[in-house]
Amino acid sequence: MPGGFNRILVANRGEIAVRVMRTCREMGVRTAAVYSDADRTAPHVLMADEAYHIGGSQARESYLVGEKIIETALKCGAEAIHPGYGFLAENGDFAEAVEAAGLTFIGPPAASIRAMGSKTEARHIMSEAGVPIVPGDSIGLADAQAALKSAEAIGYPVLIKASKGGGGKGMRVVRSKSELPAAFDGARRESLSAFGSDEVYIERFIEGPRHIEIQVLADRHGNCIHLYERECSIQRRHQKVIEEAPSPALDAHPEIRRRMGEAAINATKACGYLNAGTVEFLFDPSANDFYFLEMNTRLQVEHPVTEMVTGFDLVREQLLIASGQPMSIRQQDVEHRGHAIECRLYAEDPANNFLPDAGVVKKLVRPGGPWIRVDSGVEEGSEVGVYYDPLLAKLITWGIDRPAAIRRMHRALLEYRVIGLTTNIGFNRWVMENRRFVSGDFDTRFIEQEFTPDKLVHDIGEVELAAAIAAALREQERKAAPAIDGAKPSIDGSMNAWKQTGRLQAMR
Repeated sequence: MPGGFNRILVANRGEIAVRVMRTCREMGVRTAAVYSDADRTAPHVLMADEAYHIGGSQARESYLVGEKIIETALKCGAEAIHPGYGFLAENGDFAEAVEAAGLTFIGPPAASIRAMGSKTEARHIMSEAGVPIVPGDSIGLADAQAALKSAEAIGYPVLIKASKGGGGKGMRVVRSKSELPAAFDGARRESLSAFGSDEVYIERFIEGPRHIEIQVLADRHGNCIHLYERECSIQRRHQKVIEEAPSPALDAHPEIRRRMGEAAINATKACGYLNAGTVEFLFDPSANDFYFLEMNTRLQVEHPVTEMVTGFDLVREQLLIASGQPMSIRQQDVEHRGHAIECRLYAEDPANNFLPDAGVVKKLVRPGGPWIRVDSGVEEGSEVGVYYDPLLAKLITWGIDRPAAIRRMHRALLEYRVIGLTTNIGFNRWVMENRRFVSGDFDTRFIEQEFTPDKLVHDIGEVELAAAIAAALREQERKAAPAIDGAKPSIDGSMNAWKQTGRLQAMR
């Protein structure tokens, strides 16, 4: 088989499961889906060649139960398991259990997952490999006294971080000695609750960095390459919401771009990594320098922007590498073409501190046109519940340059319709209109510095939308009536009806 497998099981849900299955279908590989009670009619279940129920709606009863997933893979005759991202994707014990069952884990070795899963161990490995790290600890801190001593040596402000953490949990910025004991205790409690470990460490806090990551691939034949960078600085609560490639911050610094790519390859080799991964860095514009942040041992949510500017299918490469074949890409094959932007579309309320929403997708209209990609895990009628991440879709646009990609994204967001849920579509549109974003002069503080709820244009409600749709349809029917004297029907009237009632704003 071109992909090296006849059948794989996709141990995930939503848009990433659908995305993996599409590549498998192109490669002639059959797919098996797993689903919970909440996902019986989900798009990934309908997309797969076969599907198996594995438990209750809570992830801990289904998608997080590795034994059930492995048992299902063996039952259906799958030769490999693709973990997607989230759930068990970065669980070393699961990867090891998959291999022990005689299956192939489509990802890195368990040892690499474990090493990079601990930020302190990862910092130690990277330092040994000559990869620049943020000044700070490479061991966990025993108590507040040890933390005070470490902070004094590093110099304030400092950042307390959970060793096993991510997504901003177990993280505290400390600007003075008096703040540290309470922040240390709070970070440990949050880390224990979120990750099952209260180990934290301290590193220097860099004011206003850019968050830049490098996509890497490595196979068993000694090939290790990078596919350049992605900019991920638009974040809320330390979680990415908009990503792009290439980074506008590095366009003026080609030498730093080159060095960052080399550092990513060194980092990949240092931990014996195989398959697709991402090495994340903080770029300090004030010093024109960069530092290792962490390595994500899986496919990233934002991988489509890399695919859009390089033309390579990363899931295809994952399957080739996992089956023992060499990757199909050489470093000299990789170059950026144009610019790509991804907006994560969430069921959440930006006007209420981005609080998640739940409900049924009553109406869904996706944008179209040249160089627009929508990776979605929902359809009309889908129920977005409280059990999983509220990500609805990823909207990706490509342009010949960054301004073209921004304009295309703005237009696509104007066309996107999700009725029945509060979404962040309007927020994403506001970002595309923001002068700092358009100029490329922003950092990880962008949302906290620039965004307030009053910045959002008021979206029209469902009742107004229904009236607008009815008016538009009536106008379209009138214009489509038999023409007189050769006149052609027009849809201008229907478009005007839409514009007059909301100017194509994002819908609730």
